[in-house]
Amino acid sequence: MTIDLDAVHDTLAPMAKTIRLVVSDIDGTLVGPDKQLSPATISAAQALQRAGIALCLVSSRSAPGVAPFVSALHLQTPYAALNGGMVLSAKGDILSSLTLSASACSAACDMLDVHHVDAWLFRGHDWLVRDPAAPYVGREQRAVKLTPKVVPDFKPYYDGVGKIMGSSSDYPLLERLEIEIGAMLKGEASVHRSSNYYLDITHRDANKGYAARALAKQLGIDMSEVACIGDMSNDVPMLKIAGLGIAMGNASEEIRAQAHVSTGRNDADGWAQAMQEYVLPRAPSPNASSHGETQNEEPSL
Repeated sequence: MTIDLDAVHDTLAPMAKTIRLVVSDIDGTLVGPDKQLSPATISAAQALQRAGIALCLVSSRSAPGVAPFVSALHLQTPYAALNGGMVLSAKGDILSSLTLSASACSAACDMLDVHHVDAWLFRGHDWLVRDPAAPYVGREQRAVKLTPKVVPDFKPYYDGVGKIMGSSSDYPLLERLEIEIGAMLKGEASVHRSSNYYLDITHRDANKGYAARALAKQLGIDMSEVACIGDMSNDVPMLKIAGLGIAMGNASEEIRAQAHVSTGRNDADGWAQAMQEYVLPRAPSPNASSHGETQNEEPSL
C-alpha cells in the first residue's frame, strides 16, 4: 500500500503551538507489553501536571480496566472506556454512554461466529463471555483485573451492549473482518482493531475522536490545544483531529501517517519521550487562558 504522506498531512489539523490537554491511549501506548506503567512514564505524567497540562485516558478497555491507571497516576480528570462509548468522571460516574442496537449486535456476533472468532460483550461494567477457557480470555482477565461473567448464549443480552470484541490469533482474518463488518454495519457501528488480536465493534459515534472531543469539552479546552497519542487503527479518529497527533513507534506505517509526529516504541518509554520532546515544550504560559469557549460543535454529554 502506497501512502502519499504529504496528502495525508494536508488533511490533519494544523500542529498546535500550545497544548493544554493530552488524551492518551493505554495499551500499546501508555504501558509496555507488561501492561505496567514504567517509572519514566509516571515521571512524565507528573511533569505534565506541574506544567499545567491535563491528562485524560481513553481506551478500548471497559471502565474497570481503565480505572486502575487513573488511580495510579492520581488523575482528577474524566476518562473514556469502550473506545469512547462510555465517558466517566474521575470518580467513575458515567457521564455518557453509547450502545449498539440489538440487531447490530446479532449481525456482528453471527459474522464473528461464522469465522470462528471468539466474541465477548461489554454491557455497562460487565464483561460477558461464553467460553472462559477460550484463547485470550485469561490474558484479558490478567490485564484488566476483571472477572468475566459466563453466559451460555448472548441473545438475551443484546440490549445495552457498549462494545463487542472479537479475539483471534489469526491477525489477517481480523484485518479483513474490520473491513467486512465495517461495511456490513456502515451507519450503525464503528469497527476498528485495538490490537492485532482484538477487533472492537461499538456504536457508530463511539470512537476515540468522539471521546477526545467529549473529554476536551468537559475540561473547557479547544481541540486545537489537545495532543492525542496512540498506536492502532482505533486511535486514528483522535489523531486526525488533534492539535498535535502523536503515533507510537510500534504503530504501523499507515497509523504513523495519520499523525503529525512519531515517538519511540511502547517497550522503550516512547510515551515519556513524546511528552518530553513534543508536549512539554508546548506547555501554556502561566497567564494564558483556555479557548474552550470557542467549541460549538462538541458532543452533548
